[in-house]
Order: sequence, then C-alpha cells, then structure tokens
Amino acid sequence: MVMQFPALGSRRAIIDRRAISDTINALAMEHRGDSARLRAAIVQELKAALDEGRAEVARRLEAKPTRGRESVTAFAFLIDQILRLLYDATTHHLYPAGNRSTGERIALIAVGGYGRGEMAPHSDVDIGFITPWKPTGWTEQVIESMLYSLWDLGLKVGHSSRSIDETMRMAKADLTVRTALLEARYVWGDRALYEETSVRFDAEVMQGNARAFVTEKLEEREERHKRMGDSRYVVEPNVKEGKGGLRDLHTLFWIGKYVNRVRSVAELVDVGLLTQLELRQFQKAEDFLWAVRCHLHTITGRAEDRLTFDLQLETATRMRFTGRAGRSGVERFMRYYFLNAKIVGDLTAVFLAHLDDQMAEKGRRYIPSIFRRPKKLDGFVLERGRLSLPSDDFFQADPVRLLEIFAVADKHGLQIHPSAIRAASRDAGLITAKIRKDARANAAFLQVLTSPRDPETVLRWMNESTVFGRFVPDFRRVVAQMQFDMYHHYTVDEHTIRAVGLLSRIEKGELPQDHPLATDLMGKILSRRVLYVSVLLHDIAKGRGGDHSLLGAEVAEHLCPRLGLTPAETETVAWLVRYHLLMSATAFKRDLSDYKTILDFVDVVQSPERLRLLLCLTVVDIRAVGPGVWNSWKRQLLGDLYESAEEVLRLGHKQKGRGERVIVKQETLQRALGIDDDAFAAFSKRLPESYWIAEPDDILFHNAQHILAAGESPLSIAAQYYPQRGATLVTVYAADHPGLFYRVAGAIHLAGGNIIDARIHTTRDGVAIDNFLVQDPLGGAFHSPDQLKRIRNAIEDSLSNRHRMITKLAARPLPRTRAEAFRIEPNVLIDNKASNRFTVVEVNARDRPALLFSLANALFQSKVTVHSAHVATYGERAVDTFYVTDLFGGKIESKARLQTLERRLLEAAGGEVGEALERA
Repeated sequence: MVMQFPALGSRRAIIDRRAISDTINALAMEHRGDSARLRAAIVQELKAALDEGRAEVARRLEAKPTRGRESVTAFAFLIDQILRLLYDATTHHLYPAGNRSTGERIALIAVGGYGRGEMAPHSDVDIGFITPWKPTGWTEQVIESMLYSLWDLGLKVGHSSRSIDETMRMAKADLTVRTALLEARYVWGDRALYEETSVRFDAEVMQGNARAFVTEKLEEREERHKRMGDSRYVVEPNVKEGKGGLRDLHTLFWIGKYVNRVRSVAELVDVGLLTQLELRQFQKAEDFLWAVRCHLHTITGRAEDRLTFDLQLETATRMRFTGRAGRSGVERFMRYYFLNAKIVGDLTAVFLAHLDDQMAEKGRRYIPSIFRRPKKLDGFVLERGRLSLPSDDFFQADPVRLLEIFAVADKHGLQIHPSAIRAASRDAGLITAKIRKDARANAAFLQVLTSPRDPETVLRWMNESTVFGRFVPDFRRVVAQMQFDMYHHYTVDEHTIRAVGLLSRIEKGELPQDHPLATDLMGKILSRRVLYVSVLLHDIAKGRGGDHSLLGAEVAEHLCPRLGLTPAETETVAWLVRYHLLMSATAFKRDLSDYKTILDFVDVVQSPERLRLLLCLTVVDIRAVGPGVWNSWKRQLLGDLYESAEEVLRLGHKQKGRGERVIVKQETLQRALGIDDDAFAAFSKRLPESYWIAEPDDILFHNAQHILAAGESPLSIAAQYYPQRGATLVTVYAADHPGLFYRVAGAIHLAGGNIIDARIHTTRDGVAIDNFLVQDPLGGAFHSPDQLKRIRNAIEDSLSNRHRMITKLAARPLPRTRAEAFRIEPNVLIDNKASNRFTVVEVNARDRPALLFSLANALFQSKVTVHSAHVATYGERAVDTFYVTDLFGGKIESKARLQTLERRLLEAAGGEVGEALERA
C-alpha cells in the first residue's frame, strides 16, 4: 500500500490517531447501550482533535509563511484521520453489523482537490460513499450518522452516495463529476470496492474520449476566465478561479492525467508534457499560490479566495513582505503574485504545445492552428502553421532575432510556436546594451509597437517571453507592478499594453460610438508614431517614489532617440508623458465654463497637434484603467474641453467662437421650445453666459421646460433618469441662499443617492438653477418612480426646514466600504489664480458616503457661496472641486479666512459625518 503524504513530517503533532482511537474505545465502554450520548462524546473528542490539528497546521504556516504545499498537505492528512476515526467509531460502536452481506460494504473516497491530497483550512470536505449496489438499511444508517457527525464538527461537506453502476453513469454524463472522480483517492473502508470502482472508471469512462475531455476542460477554462475578468493582472485576483490561479494549474494536471494516466504532477515530465525546469516552475508557483490561499482562509475564517485590497495588506504582512526601493510591502507582494500568475500562463502555453505535438504525431490535434505559408520569413520557419526556429541556437547566433521574430509574426499575422516563445524566454538574457542600440532591433520593436494590425497581441507575447523587459529595461521595472488603489484594475504593464491595443482599435475605426472624437482625430494626426510611443511610456516611471510624469518624461528623452525618433518627435513624446494627466485633471476637476480654465490649459498645450495627441492619449489611458471607468460623462467633458481649447488655438479658423456658441445654443433651444422672440428674450436674459457654456443642449432644454413650468413658484424640483450619463438628473429651481447647496447635498444622501457631479447656476434675478447627477452607491442610476419621488421629497423637506437634517444624517448608519482598506491623508488646495472671478478649492480625501455633504456644510459654515462643484472619484480617492466666492460675490482674499476655510474642510474630509456635523 502506497503511503499517503510521504513528505509530511511530525504527523502525530498534527493528530495522533492511535491515541484518539483508544479514547473512543474507552468512551464506547463507558456509554454502552446509549448511542446518542456516545455519538455526542465521539464528536466532542474529534472536535478537540480537529481544533488542535488546525492550530498545529496554522503554526507551521506561520513558521514557513510561503510554504503552501506543506499546509494543504497537512490539513488533508488531518481530515483523513478524522474521517478514518469517525468511520471506525460509526461502524464498530454506533452501528455494528455482525454478519454483513456482500451488499453491506462501503468505500469512503476523497474527490476533487481533497482527493489530490490538498486542502485549504476552510475548503469543503468533498467525499464519496461507494456501495456495491443500492444502499441497504445499514449503509444508509452509517452514511447518515457520519454526515451528521461531520456537520456537528463544523465541517462544510460536499458528499455523494452512489453504487458503482450509478457512479459510472453519472461520470459519463457530467463533466464536473468526471473531473472530481479523476482525482478520487481511497480514504477508508472496503478497499476492494474502491479498486473495482477505479478499474471500471478507467475502462468505461476514460477510455477513448480523452480528446473530448480536453476540449471540454479548455472551454470550461475559457468561460471561467471570462467570468473572472479575463486577465491574470486584475488587481483583486481570485487565487483559486482567476486567470493564472490554482485552477489553471489543476486543469493542466487533469488533462495530463486523463490523456496519459499520470498519478502525480512529477510524472508529467516522464510523458513529455513538462520539462524538469517547467516542473520546478509549476511546483514553485503552486506552493506560493497555496500559501496565499491558506492565509486568506486563516485571516477571514472562511473559504475566501479573492485577494481583496484589505486582505492584500494582511497577507503581505503575514508572508513577511516589507517595503523597499519605492515600493510598499503590499506592492512587492502583489508584484510577486502577478509574476507567479504569469508563470502559470507560460506553463499553460507550453503544456498545450507539448500536448498538441503529441496528438499531431497520432494524426489528430487539440489546438487549431493557422495554415499559411508566406515566402519570406527572415530565416524563421513554419511548424504546422506557426512561426518557429530552424535550430535551437538560432537566437544565440544573432540575438537581434529575439526582436525580429515578433516583427515577422506581426507582419504575416502568424502565431509563434510555444517552443520558440520558450527559447526566447531562455535566451532573453542575450539582449545586452549592444543589442538595445542596434538599429535593426529598434526598427523591429517600433514596427511591432506601431503596427496597423494587432500590436496588443504581439506586445503581450513579447512581454510574456520577457524580451520586452530586456529590450526596454525601464518597462521591466513595471512588469507585474500593481498600484495599491481601487482605481487601477490592472498591473502597470497590462494597463499599458491594453492602452496600445485600444489606440489601435480606435485608429481602425472599431469604436466610433464610444470614442467619436478620438476616431475622427486619429485620421488627422500627423505624428502617428509619436502617439504610440507616448502611450507606451506614459506610466513607465511608476513605482519610483517620485512624480511618474516628470520621471517618465526623462525616460522618454533618453529612450526615443534609441528607438529612432527625431529630436522633434522626442520632444513631443516627452511633453505628452509629462502632461498626460493634464487634460483629464482639467476636464474633471475644473469649471469648463470659466474662460480662464481654458486659457490656462491652452497655455500649456500651445499647438493643435499636441491637443489632438493629448486627447487620444487621455482617452486610451482612462479606458485602459479597467471596465466601467470610461463613461459618456467623461467623454462629454473631454470633448467640451477639446472644443473650447481648439477655438482658442485656431482663433479665426473656427466659425463659432465663445459668443457665437452661446447664440447658436440659444437659437437651438428657442426652436426646441417653440416660443416667440419676446418670451425667449425675457427668459434668456435671466441666465449668465457661463450657464449657456456649461450645459449641453439637452440639459438646457430640460432646464428651460422646468423654469417655464415653475412660473412664480418659490420651489420646483425635478428628478428623471438621464440615460446619456447613466445617472439620474436632479434639478432644483429655488430662491438662492448660502445654505442651498449643502441642504440639497444632504437630502440626496438621505434619499440614498451619491452625487457624481453638480453644476450650480444663479439667474441674474437671484434664483438658483442647480443640476445634480446622482447615482446609487453601487454606481447605477435611480430608475423606479419610488426612488425619484423619495429624492424629490427629501429635497423639499430639507429646503422647507421640515426636519433637522443634521440630526437625521448624524443618526444614519454609514455602510462600510472597500475604500476603508486605504488610508488617504485629506488635503485641501486653495487657488486664487485659477479663475478670474472665483476662489477655486480642491479637496482630496478618501471617498465615503456623505463626503460631499460634509464638505458643503463646512463651506456653508465658512460663509462662502458655492457657484459650481465638480466631483471626481479615482477608486477610493475622491477629488471634489468648488468654485466659491464670499457672500458679496468676491474672491476670498483674507489670509485668516482662508486658513479657517482650510481647517474646516480638512476636518470635514477626514472625519466621519457625525463628527463633522456636531461642529456645525
């Protein structure tokens, strides 16, 4: 009999089965004839043994925090012994059967991951009870008693009870059952019954359908990846199910076991599906990923497999990752995680290539290929439709070929054979400073980067082979580097490659509805390769402990000449990298109806070509951050800024200047309203120029209907779904007074809303027309009539002083948010130069419910008037900007008043809502 868990040491420190068995035998003597008390005593004894065993496994993990295999093996061993003790106690003492028939036999098997001999601390205990035929009364009693005892032990049990025939039938019909049984392992009971089941499974289920199994498992894997975000570089990865996680490694083993009948991962080497080096990589990645998963279970006390931000911090600490060289401990830990996830991806590719080669020799293949034969391949060859090497030393003979293989693959639309990728990974160290300066190498790299075909795919191959990082050492520094925040969904290298891919798709006209302006501008850009290089370099200096825009510009100044760019192109790339955040910061955090905002922006941009390049770079940078970050609201704000800036840069060449734009908007609105000139003139002269510039045509129409319908009413509130922005538009038309903004903000929060933007206007006769864009706390719009009514009623109650809103807000429990995993020091910036008319106040703080209300209340207490508010969130960080004046309409100039304003805003930004309001 093969010894289970041969590498596990000090087994009796985990659980001493013999000693516990003796204790149970003594208990049986003590409680003879009282099976209920005996079962309770057995469970109590096993519970104590389970708790002590778990504590020992936890101590071992704490002592060796990166050795996950040891922990999961130890825990599987512990569960084995618990099950054996329980089985013996149940069949010998609780339900003894003197003369069992041949049908009264049970084999207890472990299936799934537990069958493989691996268990995280809170994983399900997946077991099967096998009987020869239909269960008898005795077998039913034993199985039911064991299950109740396991549940009483607090274990989460996945179980099945089947005859051998039923097991075969289920395995043939269900892929999940077939996969679980593939790793079935004998635990206890009738061994002959287990052996018969194993032999029949091999003969009746596995024989002759390996190809179908592989196809199904690969399809299942693809579906799982899509569900989990389809990238191994998402910043909150699922350690078990995500791309590059444990399930991917297990899938390789399942396929190898099904096709070649291997019993262990090490045997994959013997059958040619892994090399010795790849086996070591497999085991190292698996060890680390298991360690992470065990820590997650231990920290949370449950089967938690998602590495969320709050758990990343504690896991990194437990695994003893400390900060160094500009990176925090958690960032170093996550970088190591992603490097291991990358290894899993690389292993998957070479494993499937080996499998493909095996099946090709047998005349059939698992993985489809492209069969095309271009004539000129620069010395490379085709191996069943994929680009490969004529000899194993091809790269060593001329290391420039390490770049050229990717250029050839791009040019001819070919896949690269995994054996060639593996050789490139092995030989990437041949890329020295000499090769980096080689004109052929740089031309090949630039050809891939600026390809009109599919640069994203080829750059990803180049990155996964490590050639990318070797050729551009600055890029190597950001490979697998995560940013510990809720805004960025991917690692820096993945974000960058996705941005290049988005730029290519926009250029090819594939995203005209999402990005109409960028699509139009790509055809007008004169410096195409400047744009692609700037996208590549915009984040290349992240993680260096300084301003990555400034540091990145320095990288660009050194790298661009090497790539073959002219001095003028180099200057433009460096400028774009230096200012790649300027356009989004201006559009999202400043009032675009304030003419000085536009002039200050144009003063930095200076040319129409730079403006076009910056717009395209900004769009792909934002969209490549992750799903859901780009939206129509951002598209409109960037478009408005572009249009306004272009008018200034091309003065005299545009038909519509600022004044002309206002006239056109007014003419369009009058036609839509269908009212005569006198009525419209009376209406339009009430509204300042800034209002006409700030609001788009559809909002102008909605506001005009609202104002005209309100007539002489002192208060009118409207709330409606606004699909163009994916939000609810709330409009308040009321007599203006200093507390109006904070009261409306508080009421919207009380109604369950989250303000994402506010545009505040005052008519020339002292009436406020304020537009708020509101979403629910999860980023969706309010749709139902009840929700819209609740918002209207809450605002009306607040403005009518029907209740003490501050008391209600302070009493309202605030939901805990994921943002609480981050510490952000609040910061207040007050600028009297950004606008000719207003004092501009920018507040940076951790995002939380009612933050905007707290800030608005602090402004009210400081006796300032808010003229516009601009709310931007970057994950856990909120950046709220207010354009304010004193109560007489002037800028706030007094040093004492500015200091008081800053202090109040800092208190509001840093405290909880109750604390901020107590001081109100």
